[in-house]
Formats: sequence, C-alpha cells, structure tokens
Amino acid sequence: MSVRTLSVDVAPPYPVHVGAGALERLGEVCEPFGARAVLTDARVEELHGERLAALGAAPRLALEPGEDAKDLGGLGHVLDFLAGAGLDRAGLLVTFGGGVISDLGGLAASLYMRGIAVVHAPTTLLAQVDAAIGGKTAVNLSAGKNLAGTFHQPRAVLCDTALLATLDDDELRSGLGEVVKSALLAGEDDLARLERDAERLLARDAEALAGTVAACVALKARTVAADEREAGPRRALNLGHTFAHAIERAAGFGRVPHGVAVAVGLGLALRLSEAQGRLRDAALPGRLAALLGRLGLPAGLAELRAAYGAALAPVDLERAMRLDKKGRAGRMRPVLLAAPGAPVLDAEVPLEALATVLG
Repeated sequence: MSVRTLSVDVAPPYPVHVGAGALERLGEVCEPFGARAVLTDARVEELHGERLAALGAAPRLALEPGEDAKDLGGLGHVLDFLAGAGLDRAGLLVTFGGGVISDLGGLAASLYMRGIAVVHAPTTLLAQVDAAIGGKTAVNLSAGKNLAGTFHQPRAVLCDTALLATLDDDELRSGLGEVVKSALLAGEDDLARLERDAERLLARDAEALAGTVAACVALKARTVAADEREAGPRRALNLGHTFAHAIERAAGFGRVPHGVAVAVGLGLALRLSEAQGRLRDAALPGRLAALLGRLGLPAGLAELRAAYGAALAPVDLERAMRLDKKGRAGRMRPVLLAAPGAPVLDAEVPLEALATVLG
C-alpha cells in the first residue's frame, strides 16, 4: 500500500504523508534542520520508540500518557526540556504521540525562542485525522479545555497508519468520533463511504484506515488553506465541540475521551439545529445515531453517563458552556448543520436554548 502525500497550502505549505510506512520519510523531512529533540509519551516510547531511529541520539522527553500533562505545568516542563536539549532557533521538535503530545509540543515549539520548527508524527487515529494538522496548539486551564494556545503550523506531518494497529479499542473509537464529524462536514459521499466501511474500520482494516485518514486530512487541508486562523470557514471544524468541551470539563478532563465526547456533541448539535429550524435533512439525526451505534460510540448523554459513570448534570454542562472560548456573553455560536456538507456558522444561540437539548 503506497503512502499518499497531501499538501496544506498555507505559507509556507507543508506535506502530510498518509499511509502505512509514512514514518520512513522522517529522516528526509528532518534533514534541513539543525539540532532535534523528541516529545513523546511513555506508552508510545515503549511500543514504537525504535521507529525514530532516523533521529539518532536526539534527546527525548517521554511524558506520562493522558490529559494531565496538557496544562501550564506540563508546558513549562517541555520548555525546560527544549532548553536543556540545547536547541537554538534553527532546531526542530518532533512530536510522537496522540493529540495531547501534538497540542502541547506545538505550543512549546511556538514559544521557545519565539518559535522553532515542529514536525508531528501522530500515533493515534484522533491525532492523525485532526489534532496534528492545521497548526492549532493549546493547553487546558482549570476554567476550560484548550483556553491557552497559539497558531503554529508544522513543517510536515507523518500519519503512519501502521501505528494504529496497537491502539486499544477506546482510543480507536475516540478517533472515530472525529472521523464522523469530518464525514458530516465533507458531504454525502464521505458520509456514505463511512457508513459502508464502519465494520472494516472497527476491524482495523489497513486499506479502510488509510483511506479514511486521507479523506479526513484532505478535508482539513482544504479548510485550513481557506482560513488558517479560524476567522470564517474553519469554524466548521468545531461541529459538536461546543458540547464536547463542556462534557469533558464537567466530567473532569481525561475521564471521557475527546472523540467520544465529540460523538455525543454531534448528536446534540443536530438536535439544536432542528430546534433552531436550521436542519433541512430530517433523517440525519437517526442516521447519525445508527452510525455511532455501529462504531461503538454513544449517541446521547444517557448512553454516555452509563458508559463512563459521569453525572453530567445539565446545570454543570451549561456552566461549562459559558466558558467556551467561541461564545459571547449570554450567547453561544455553536456550529449547526443543515445537511451533510452544509454547516451553519452564523447562528447565535442563547444559552437557554442550548440547555433545552441537555436533558
């Protein structure tokens, strides 16, 4: 199976290599830079550390897996590591892990010496289809998810889908939540293909995984190229995230996997779209619920509460939504959906209306 290369056409443009064996291009990608350092997590280091042989003896920092590392303390730890590794402004940070590692490493790279180069080698489905592409970096604050961050585009992304064979089932399903979001935004053809391939993806079919990652990367590359700093069309990529971030905060960061929260958030976004008179495709909520069920994802808050033992009281979710960074005082701007491929970006919704779908 060949590796596909897609381009994210920002300034400067950068390649995203997708497919089994993409990591074999790591040496070529890193060759133009000076000193290198690697940010990873301990589990990825144990499973796949030897895949970074092209970097030789480059210093490595392996964090404990999980969302706990993605805060201001974790950021300071990574910045101290970069300084201790002796990187200068011509240096390069390679991130090798899931979304926590790419978010945290990208932010550290954007700040260290006012910006050094970063290359992402994402190891989870969630990071390959979303977090590692597009240049958004962040850490969590106690007040909310991803509230401190920058835009800092990578120089390249290596989505080696062979790494997905070692994902546990929860991590795979979490990534599939973002895959469903991408399919809803891309349009009917992508949604129908995902419905067709659902069982193959759960079975980790190599061809289905590579094709799905490539489709998601293509959507994100187009969107980021059109709106690098999220002033307009890129906001569509937040479909389901107003609810998802509230779920993650109310449950406690790290308790509900991000992509699982997104899956539930997609269903809530469709309910809100219907309540606001924006949904043109009346069959879409049922279709989404059926697809999420086939992928082993919860389709609503009741299923989520049962699966993760989180209370997720409506009052706590509403309180978390008030801190969403995309809103204004007393009103929210969640992304709604009219039909597959037709996001609605201009809806300002009172918090009271959001709360009606949280029962």
